[in-house]
Formats: sequence, C-alpha cells, structure tokens
Amino acid sequence: MSEIIGIKNPNAKLEDLGVHGTSVQYWNLTPEELVEHSIKKGMGVLADSGAIRIETGKFTGRSPEDRFIVKDDITTDTVDWGAINKPFSSEAFDALEEKVKAYFSGKEAYVKDGYACADETYRLNVRLIAEYPWSSQFLHNMFLRPSKEELMSVNPDWTILCAPGFLADPEIDGTRQSNFAIVNFTKKRIIIGGTGYTGEIKKGIFSVLNFILPVERNVLSMHCSANKGKNGDTAVFFGLSGTGKTTLSADPDRPLIGDDEHGWSDTGVFNFEGGCYAKTIDLSAKKEPEIWAAIKHGAILENVIFHEGTRTVDFEDVSITQNTRVSYPIHHIENALPVSKAGIPKNIFFLTCDAFGVLPPISKLTPGQAMYHFISGYTAKVAGTEVGIKEPKVAFSACFGAPFLPLHPTKYAEMLGERMRKYNTSVWLVNTGWTGGEYGVGSRMKLKYTRAMITAALNGDLHDVAYAKHPVFGVEVPQSCPKVPYELLNPRNTWEDKSAYDHKASELAGKFKRNFEPFEKKANEEIMAASPVEAVNV
Repeated sequence: MSEIIGIKNPNAKLEDLGVHGTSVQYWNLTPEELVEHSIKKGMGVLADSGAIRIETGKFTGRSPEDRFIVKDDITTDTVDWGAINKPFSSEAFDALEEKVKAYFSGKEAYVKDGYACADETYRLNVRLIAEYPWSSQFLHNMFLRPSKEELMSVNPDWTILCAPGFLADPEIDGTRQSNFAIVNFTKKRIIIGGTGYTGEIKKGIFSVLNFILPVERNVLSMHCSANKGKNGDTAVFFGLSGTGKTTLSADPDRPLIGDDEHGWSDTGVFNFEGGCYAKTIDLSAKKEPEIWAAIKHGAILENVIFHEGTRTVDFEDVSITQNTRVSYPIHHIENALPVSKAGIPKNIFFLTCDAFGVLPPISKLTPGQAMYHFISGYTAKVAGTEVGIKEPKVAFSACFGAPFLPLHPTKYAEMLGERMRKYNTSVWLVNTGWTGGEYGVGSRMKLKYTRAMITAALNGDLHDVAYAKHPVFGVEVPQSCPKVPYELLNPRNTWEDKSAYDHKASELAGKFKRNFEPFEKKANEEIMAASPVEAVNV
C-alpha cells in the first residue's frame, strides 16, 4: 500500500484510476514543501529573489506536432482536424495510457488539485498526477487554488497524467516521436510524456476549455489579457508575441483580471487561470516592473541562467533557450483583482506589430471586420537583429491562438460578432509596429502614443470624432485623438514616398487574402466582405 502524505479527499484513490504501486503519494503539498522536494532531488536551486530555478530538459517549449486529440464519437464531427488538431485513435490512447500508469509503479507521485474558471458557474476541477514536484508546483501557480476544506471533498472533472521521464515508442504507440500530449474528451483525460515543459499542462486544459465552453456552455473562450477600469468597464487585449499585450494591459489605473486565457459569458469576462506564465527574455525592472516584482518565493523560473558565481538571473542569457519563462500565482501582481472576473467587455483591442508600416495606429472595426481580423490574427515579426535584415516575417495565428483551437476558427469569430452586436462592444485594431515606412525605413510607434490612443478609446474620447475609411483595409480611422499628433493617425501621410506606401499596403493585403483562403468555405458573407482590397489607386 502506498504511503500517503498531504491533504486529500478521503475517497480519492489513484488506484481507482489504475495507477498502482506508487512508493509514496504526495497530495496537495504546499509550494514551500514542493520547493524543498525539488531542491532535495537536485531538480532545482533557489535564485536570490527566492524563486526556484528549474530546467525542463530537452523541451523548452511546446511541441505542436506531438499534440493529439482522440477521434471518437464526441470529436469526429466537431473538431477541426488538420495540422493543428491531429487525430489519435481511442485504442492507441488506452494502450499508451496504461503504459504511463504502469510507469508510476515504484515511483513517487505528486498529486495536485486545482480548478479552472474564476466564474463558479463554469468551474472545471483538474487533478494532476505528476512525476516531478515542480510540475505540481506549476499547477498550483497557474490554476485556481481550492481551499483546504474544498480539498477534502474535491473530485476532478479532468485528470492529467504527466510523466516527463516516460518515452513512447512511435512504432508501437502511434505517436510521432517519444514525446506526446494527448487529449481525450470522452475519458476527460490528458496524458503527457517525454517532455518536462510545463506549458503542456497549461495549454492542455486551455484546449479543453476551447472545446467544451463554446460547444456545451455558449461561452466564448479567448486567448487574451483583460483588465477593469475604475468605473467597472472591462477591456480585453488580444495579440501575438511582441505586440505589447502584457505591457498595454498592465495599467496601474486598471486592475488586472488575467493575462492570458479568459471566457466571455452572458454575465461577463472571467479568467481561466489563477496565475501568470510570462516570458523573461531581456526582462528588466524598468521594462516590466510588474513581472519583475512577481519573481519571488513561490515563483518558478524555467531554463534561465545565473550570472557566473551568483544566484542572480541573467535574463539576457539565452544559452538554453530564448523561451525562458516564469510562472507565479496572480496575487504576486500587486494590481490584480482579488476575484478574477468582471462585466461585459466595453472595448476589445486587437494588437498587431505591423513591420510593414501599413496599418493605422488605431482604427475601429465593424463586426464583419472584427471577425475577419480575429480569424486572421495578424502580426509581423522582425527576423532577428542581424545587420542588414530588413524584411519582416508575416505571422498569422487564427483567433490569436491557433495551436489551442479544437474547433474551426469561424466558430469563435461568429461568437465574437454576435456578442459585439448584442452588447454594443467596440473592437479596435491597434498597430504597435512601424510608422513612416516599413521596418528598416520608418520607426517604431512610440509607446506613449499607443497608450494615449488606448486611453482615448477607453474613455470614450473617440466616439464623436471624424473618421476616414482606409482605402485598402476599409477600417475606420479616427482623424483626431487627444495627445496624439494628427499626422500619425493616417499611416500613408507618415510615408515620404506615398507610392511606396500604396505598393506595400497592396502587398500586405495580398498576404491577408492568401492566408484567409483556407477559411473561406466556412466564413459567412459578412466576414468575406471585410477582406482588404489587394490593388488600389489612392
């Protein structure tokens, strides 16, 4: 019989799940206890900030090609099968799951209970059975935390088996390679093996919520950050990496609801999580003071390097990976709401770093345009910092979170359009990228102007100003904005060579249209009408 240490539901048994022969079961240990276990096992060391530093092993990021969904009666006709959602048979899942369970025999198991969704109406209880103590601590940091009383009676809706040391045999087990993350909606289970990257735990449950909330509960799931104004108004921020989502949603005058995953129900917006999982590359107290201050005891630093001879993190060191990370409970953020939910969004911002210098710094979208740009999920990334590289790399990610969407993107977009109309929510496209020319010619939009435009939208200062329609993308561009120079608002005016702007705008429109081709069959007429004009005479 396994030795059991910690706090648990007296009726909960791993053996009932088929996990037998564990040497010790550690149930719901405190973060302090889990840190001690990681250090004693040689899996982590303390930084001078008090946070624990760990290494996730071979994988320092998610492995999208090794994520699968079991294809069965629930998912066959609902999941958008393809390169992102790869099918896995029920029989292969059952066989592999049995191997993972058997792998725990003779080993210590770290069991952690948490839940997703700050709105109790949609609460999803999650139980993690992990090989490593810091995986358990990650769940504590990132998910909502039951009280001690709740732990005595909690039953999981979903269970995650996480065994980084277990390696699959692709020829026998049906995986692509030795690592895997597989979601089974019928069994309500996720199995993760061959990878210690903690993000697979977080994004596994996000993928689950992206399926069950829209399909079963009529809730729009969103990959976004959100905050709340002093007057109770809710704002939502979408944006891919490098667009400024974290920076712009962190506002001292607007408490944070959450920084990554939310649901939009008929009563408002609620955070899925109880923590934050932030990138730390080039982190500094000046650039990201909230994240910097959150790195303290209880936080987990992943794959960072110390300055030689110290326990001080060198956030510029990318010798392990550029995807260095920190996870911490949301209460580490001083300005976070105690209860991570708020009312219906009044304003939504799509943030894009347009290195082409084409898109307006701020523009207002119709429901059709909002759905089109939501499905597009556009930004542009500069190809490194090497001398002479000036060509931007276009990036599109449907609904600003394509890797985590089990359903077709038009499903989420149509839900967004319906809610815009129902609640009169304004959607703004904000370009935090280049102005006065493309990357290498123009300059990056100043943060103070972007903040001023967002503040103006939040305060209602853009409601009654004059607007002009952009000739290529058709969006409505305000012709005045407090604390923002007039000439910045119309991007073509900022270019010295106007014909060069026209050419670049047409080029970007073409990239949008080609990216959208796979979605056209399921996109309605209103969405398709928002497509940009590829060639235009201005």
